[in-house]
Parts: sequence; C-alpha cells; structure tokens
Amino acid sequence: MVDRSGLKLGQVSDFDIRLVRVFKAVVECGGFSAAESALGISRPAISQHMSDLEKRLGLKLCQRGRGGFSLTEEGRQVFEATLTLLSALETFRTEVNGLHRNLRGELNIGLTDNLVSMPRMHVTDALADLKAQGPDVRINIHMEAPDSIAQGVLDARLHVGVVPEVNLPASVDARPLYDETLRLYCADRHPLFHRRDEALDEAVLAAHEAVLPAYPLPEAARQAHARLKGTATASDREGAVFLILTGCYIGYLPDHLAEPWVAAGRLRALCPETCTYPIPLVTITRRDRRPHRVLDVFLSAVGRHG
Repeated sequence: MVDRSGLKLGQVSDFDIRLVRVFKAVVECGGFSAAESALGISRPAISQHMSDLEKRLGLKLCQRGRGGFSLTEEGRQVFEATLTLLSALETFRTEVNGLHRNLRGELNIGLTDNLVSMPRMHVTDALADLKAQGPDVRINIHMEAPDSIAQGVLDARLHVGVVPEVNLPASVDARPLYDETLRLYCADRHPLFHRRDEALDEAVLAAHEAVLPAYPLPEAARQAHARLKGTATASDREGAVFLILTGCYIGYLPDHLAEPWVAAGRLRALCPETCTYPIPLVTITRRDRRPHRVLDVFLSAVGRHG
C-alpha cells in the first residue's frame, strides 16, 4: 500500500523527521495540549501531524480522548525507535561539525623560486591560516620550474601551484595573486654602477653584456630583454643574481630578491623608472579537480589576504 504522498506504508522518509519530532514532544509532554507551548504550534496542528505520521507509518500510535493520552504498544516501540533515530541524527550532526572544526589531510603546493622574500606574503599568510584551522594538515612544498608546476597540477601530483601567468595550459584555473616588479640591475663591480641614470640611454645599456632568463616570459618582459646584449642565460632568478654579482653582466631581477644586495651596496637598479616590467603571479588548480576541503580552505585564505 501507498499513502497519498506516494510513499510505501511503513517506510520513513526525510520528511517524516519533522513528524517524528512532534511525536517525541507529545509523548514527553504527556499529551497534545501540553505539547503546544513546547512545539510552538496549535493543538489542531499537532493533531494533524500525529494523524499524518500514523497514516505514513500505517500504525496506531496513541489513544486520545476522554480517558486522556496514552501510547499503544506499537506507539511505545515507535517512541523507542524515535529516540534511537534522533540520537543518531544528533551524532551525525556532531561528527559532521567536527569535520569542519578538525580539518585533516594534506596540501601539495608547487612554488616557483624566490617568492619567500615578497613583502606581500599572501602565500605564507594563507598557509598560516590553513594550519590554524587544521593543525593536523600536512603541508608539502615543492620548489619547481613553472612548467613543471603546471604539469604537476594537471597530473594531480600537486593540488595547487603559484606560477607566473605565462603559457598556462587551458585546462587549469588561474586566480590572480599579485604582480612582481622587476628592474634592471648591475653590481658594484660593474662599470655602470657609478654612472648617472641620465647617461644611460638604450644604446649604452645595449653595449653591455646581459644575462637573459632561460624560461618563458610575458610579452612586456620579452621586449625588455630584446633590447639587451644577451651573452649568458640563467634557468632561474637566483642564477641570474650569481651572474650579475660577478660584475660582468647586467640583468633583470625582482625588486624583493635584489633588495638585500641593494641595502648592502652590492646592487643598483639602472634607470628604475623606465627599465622595469611586471610579471603577474597566479595560483593555478586543475579545472576539473575533485572537491578537496584542505585546498578550498587554502584558496579561501589566499583570497582573504589578496
């Protein structure tokens, strides 16, 4: 048999939970009238809920009338089952809430080199937030080249990467992080170190050997490097620092990376207002990634600090 809702009699649906809670209150209060204030609904509404529950269960749960309120034998058994059901629901709610409070799992993040000295420590602050929310979360950082990070995200070896916004695969989602400012530097051993910027036109700069990056660059960066006399290459920015500090080369470096050597008098920016370009940095995730709570918490934290 089925009732008017289309449910088989004796079968309990999610909708019945509300009716079961009314039944529990009625039993604990000892009748319909006494349950009015506990439930905040009228006696006729309570009566209707009880009738609906009896119809949906196909059982007579209670006697009501001049003799007062009393449970049938089936009603007593349903009441015991009600207590078990509602207790299980509360346990379920507690455990699910505990999952939100007790974040667990791991985050595999790929970073390009030399980002730790950025004054805007969005990644560091976001990792701190993640650890505060999930003390048991395991964080694994992989320092790799941008193309290796992108591939790691695509093959799910990495959950997220931080890379320059250059030649990104179409199958990743990129979220802006911040721009990195690069300027043209030379070392204190270089003949241009003590030359005034007014004397450093494009022809003078192009006459000196320069170190060029051996990795993909955005268009503005390619144009800047095309004006230099490239006689050496570096696979990363730290390698460029090594060569520039020899005094034999000029080259572009991120301001935050060069700052310690600038403060020590070892490096100087050449024509800092004109010989400069930005590189946008982004976080990348796989576009068709599965839900991952640890990653979602980290990305939310990055957004808050951005």
